[in-house]
Amino acid sequence: MNEVIAEYIQKRLGEDVQVQLTRPEPQFGDYSTNVALQLAKMLARNPREIAEEVAASLRENPGVKEVTIAGPGFINLWLHDDALLELATREPARPLEGQNVVAEYSDPNPFKVLHAGHLYTTVMGDAISRLVEAAGATVHRVNFGGDVGRHVAMNMWAILQALGGENPEKLNDVDEDLHARAAWLSARYVEGNSAFETDDSAKEAILELNKRVYQLHADDDHDSAFAQIYWTCRQWSYDYFDLFYKELQVKPFEKYYPESVTTPTGVETVQRELENGIYQTSDGAVVFKGEDYGLHTRVFINSEGLPTYEAKDVGLIMQKWRDYHFDQSIIITGNDIEQYMKVVQKSIEQFEPELVARSTHLTHGNLKLAGGKKMSSRKGTVLLALDVLGAAREAQAEQHGEHNEDAVLGAVKYAFLQNRIGGDIVYNPETSVSLTGNSGPYLQYAHARACSIVAKASKEATKPTMLQETERALAVKLGEYAEAVETATKNLMPHLLCNYLYELAQSFNRFYESSRIIDDEREAERLYLAVRYRDVLAEGLGLLGIAAPEKL
Repeated sequence: MNEVIAEYIQKRLGEDVQVQLTRPEPQFGDYSTNVALQLAKMLARNPREIAEEVAASLRENPGVKEVTIAGPGFINLWLHDDALLELATREPARPLEGQNVVAEYSDPNPFKVLHAGHLYTTVMGDAISRLVEAAGATVHRVNFGGDVGRHVAMNMWAILQALGGENPEKLNDVDEDLHARAAWLSARYVEGNSAFETDDSAKEAILELNKRVYQLHADDDHDSAFAQIYWTCRQWSYDYFDLFYKELQVKPFEKYYPESVTTPTGVETVQRELENGIYQTSDGAVVFKGEDYGLHTRVFINSEGLPTYEAKDVGLIMQKWRDYHFDQSIIITGNDIEQYMKVVQKSIEQFEPELVARSTHLTHGNLKLAGGKKMSSRKGTVLLALDVLGAAREAQAEQHGEHNEDAVLGAVKYAFLQNRIGGDIVYNPETSVSLTGNSGPYLQYAHARACSIVAKASKEATKPTMLQETERALAVKLGEYAEAVETATKNLMPHLLCNYLYELAQSFNRFYESSRIIDDEREAERLYLAVRYRDVLAEGLGLLGIAAPEKL
């Protein structure tokens, strides 16, 4: 319809304009456009006269039932029922067909705990990846984490204290349960950090261990006692991550990128571009002077010759490019590193501009439980991912008297995804598990209810030849599904799909209150709409990574 209007305007009025149909309130039509007001300025004519000319051409379109002019020149139009039903069954387009997309998110560090931020970015990354995948792209889900660096050295120091030295056999005394092992490693990190901050001798020892960990990788040492402890504990972390993602019901990651893997590539790249004048030396360190680009200076290799996070991130993007030759790279992190990433990407832009052009960095704020709980993994006061899930389970049990993991995960995921990515989120367990209001369980229940209605039907669903008023309103809303998915995917904003699904459920409720389905003379026709509604809910929830059970 946009193209039809634009073609008419170009042919009859000699102007090229971008036509955009919008969806007004139902009483004003199925679609509306203000293109006549745009043209009035260009043509120095009365907008209502222009609107009448455009409306006359639209009335000749076989899909258009009625066209009216409102106000100074708004064009409102209604579609014929068959055109509405065609829209109601349209599947979202696949504009990314054939594209190769790398999605990097979650990014937990081995030897450290999974906190609420990891939970949030995992849920958001999974939903965005599903949307991009549904648009036709091949999505490679990857994870980046620090298996080298000071936090590892702190942990290794505390582990050695707990084991009484380099005694790898004593790791057998740690509980085999993966959750218990993760908690054990987290406790060691807190101990190591405390010692680093308060004990000078421990600090010196930790700094030496930091070098030993880097050297361990350089030597590919898997046999020494120190190496056995390191590799075993690192694997405990990865095994726990895999278990956590499985329990969270997100799609598995294709690859983990440890910093030990990206570091050599990063160092090699920075040193090469140092010779080309991209990076510079300063007090024995290698830096990128971001001030020349309105940013700030950051160190990529420190004065001791050790790579910083910046160099490791340079290595990461180079490694991702070598592995995937991506059309697009999506990176999701907390907004605390937004300025940091701008400097890193600006430096890469100087020698690999195409890689930066193909990269999209999305950031999010902090996640807090209602009532507030600050995070600090160094002090052990972190809001854990398990804390959030546990709070949801408790609220679900209190409100509904039984445990339903689909509803718990649906509550948490939807509560995260319904908010636009970017700002802080205060998670309220009680409202998230409610079966009323804008919540994940509400939509899951809406789907289960639709399944029940369809199962009770005695007739086969039949496509209507005409629509009654209440049926038409539901058909109009169903017709917005493909558009909602396409817009959410284009903008990488799952909250737009959440908004649509909630509005759709409300629209169906209004329809069902006034239009009986079972044992009505129009049962077959209304069942057709109910089936499509059920399928759209299931598909939409699936794109968000939320289960759509037939019973709840």
